[in-house]
Amino acid sequence: MKDYIEERAVEIANYIIENSATVRQTAKSFGISKSTVHKDVTERLLQINPALAGEARKILDMNKSERHIRGGLATREKYLHQH
Repeated sequence: MKDYIEERAVEIANYIIENSATVRQTAKSFGISKSTVHKDVTERLLQINPALAGEARKILDMNKSERHIRGGLATREKYLHQH
């Protein structure tokens, strides 16, 4: 694996942990795709730093479990502002 990819994977994980960021927020911040963020954290980082990968994975799993709530709140806001 190339050095810049390893560095990016570590930076992405640190960003997710420090900001409790979602995959989408992280991708926008780094200017890369959501699938790249996901692959960096779930696959590449496991080979580089398993402990860091575990911490980042906890945040991503928490975000995934809350996803339906955030979607519902966004829909609620949309309809509150229409009336």
